[in-house]
Amino acid sequence: MIDHSGLSVSDFAQARAFYDAALAPLAITYLFTVPPEHTGGEQVGGYGRDRPQFWINEGDAQSPPVHFAFTAETRADVDAFHAAALNAGGTDNGAPGLRPHYHDNYYGAFVRDPDGNNIEAVCHAPTDTT
Repeated sequence: MIDHSGLSVSDFAQARAFYDAALAPLAITYLFTVPPEHTGGEQVGGYGRDRPQFWINEGDAQSPPVHFAFTAETRADVDAFHAAALNAGGTDNGAPGLRPHYHDNYYGAFVRDPDGNNIEAVCHAPTDTT
């Protein structure tokens, strides 16, 4: 439904370090840097699995903060995302666990990135397959 999206970050290097670590357990990596001559000198980069789908760009932090949910293959991946994000400077906004009030088999974890955005990993598998 959505091809790509992104957000503005107040400190590009800090955000990149956070997202590099937090998204790694979900097999999402930094894939592309937009050449500065195409951005007026602003740093812009994209993350994805096979093509950039989540973008960060330097600028003012999002106001108000936004929410992004990334898919995870397994519940263990959600757990690993949460731990990696906290280790990379994120703050807990909901420990890994089932969220049946959202949907059956909704297993998610939430963290705040360095700018306060609500970043989530979610697995919809009925049980962990690892």
